[in-house]
Amino acid sequence: MYQLYFNPPKSSWSLRVWVLLKELAIPFEPKIVRYLDDLSEQRQQFKAFSPTSKIPVLHADGVVIWDSLAIIEFLAESYPHVWAQDKVTRAWSRSACAEMHSGFENLREMCDFAPLARTPLQEMPAVLSQELARLNQLLEEGLTAFGGAFLAGDRFTAVDAFFLPVMARIETYALHQYFSPQVLEYQKMLVNSASFQTWLTL
Repeated sequence: MYQLYFNPPKSSWSLRVWVLLKELAIPFEPKIVRYLDDLSEQRQQFKAFSPTSKIPVLHADGVVIWDSLAIIEFLAESYPHVWAQDKVTRAWSRSACAEMHSGFENLREMCDFAPLARTPLQEMPAVLSQELARLNQLLEEGLTAFGGAFLAGDRFTAVDAFFLPVMARIETYALHQYFSPQVLEYQKMLVNSASFQTWLTL
C-alpha cells in the first residue's frame, strides 16, 4: 500500500496529492508529519523519509517519489483515471498543472496558503491582479471547453486537485470579485467538498 507523508492543513502541495487519493478512492496509508519551528531539526527529521527533506513524499513498495507533480504522474501509471480519458483534455490538464506548478509566484508570495484563516487582502498590487486575471481565464477555459462541472469534464481529476489550494485562497483572502460567476461556482463546489472539509480537521 502507498504511504503518503504530508502535513495538513498547512501544506498546499500535500493537499494536492492527498485530495486526489481521497477523491479517486485510491488506497493509501497516511503519514502525518508536522512542520517544526527549528528548520534545521525539521530537515534532519524529514530526511528520514524524504530525499529533499520536503513533503509530500509517496512511498510505494520501496520506491520513493517526491514532488507533487511527479507523484501524480506515478499514480496515473497504475490509475489512468487520475487524468481525463480524452487525449486533448489530458494535454490541456497537464499544461494547466505545469503552469500552476511553476507559475503564479506573486499569488504564492502575497497570499500564503492558510485555509483556516480569513484575512481579506487590503491592497491589490498590479502584478497580483494580472495573475488573478490569468487564473480566471485558465479556469474558465477548462470549465467551458470540456463540458462539465470540473476542469476536465464531469469528474474530479488531477487538474482539480492542483487548483484546489488556489480555490481555498479565494476564501482566505476574499478574492471573489476577481473571478467570474462560472469560476466561483466551481470554487464553491471544491471548498465545500467533503474531502476538503476533512482536510481542514486533520
